[in-house]
Amino acid sequence: MTPETPSADTETFHVYEPALGHGLAHDPFNAIIGPRPIGWISTCDAQGRPNLAPYSFFNAFNYTPPIIGFSSISGRDTIANCAATGEFVWNLTTEALVRAMNATSFAALPGESEFGLAGLQTLPSRLVRPLRVAASPVHFECRVTDIVQLHDSAGRDVPARMTFGEVVAVHIRRDLIHDGVYRTAEARPVLRAGGRGDYAQITPDAMFELLRPATREDIAPALRPDAP
Repeated sequence: MTPETPSADTETFHVYEPALGHGLAHDPFNAIIGPRPIGWISTCDAQGRPNLAPYSFFNAFNYTPPIIGFSSISGRDTIANCAATGEFVWNLTTEALVRAMNATSFAALPGESEFGLAGLQTLPSRLVRPLRVAASPVHFECRVTDIVQLHDSAGRDVPARMTFGEVVAVHIRRDLIHDGVYRTAEARPVLRAGGRGDYAQITPDAMFELLRPATREDIAPALRPDAP
């Protein structure tokens, strides 16, 4: 089948080419790739003035060393600060902090602190200069490893840059650790779910365990409908 030939499955699937438009009331892309963890990123400029902004294109990309990254589709201060200082902090967004996080998405005036705008207290970091959100239960202090200009398939620049950082210090509130295990759901993390303003929350009843097959013989039994 060539790209120009309609597929028989168009009766079952809504099919579109993004360059030609999605034909729906709202672009479904970021609702399909979701929910996604929120990159609530604090930075400071070369003069030490703090900045805090949320990014919905965010995730982890490497284990050892731990590397996280976020993409910005606008020329916000965060990217300029990362380029100038080489540092940032990721702060976990929780149910209790979701409205404050949303407030920090406001386009503040140059030099205006989003911490103050959202009424957030700060904590100093251990190894980097950007401040931490005091009420957030988890923080990753990061040193920038790459800032990558993104391109389309034709090699043209798109208005987005991806910032990666190595996690050099981690802060976890102690009540979220039980028997040496961090309990994801107990923090009540909030995730971006697409649409104009859709979010999701991880709660204990939403969690389940699924172990990877250790051997080839483990695969078939694990696919049974009654498999645990």
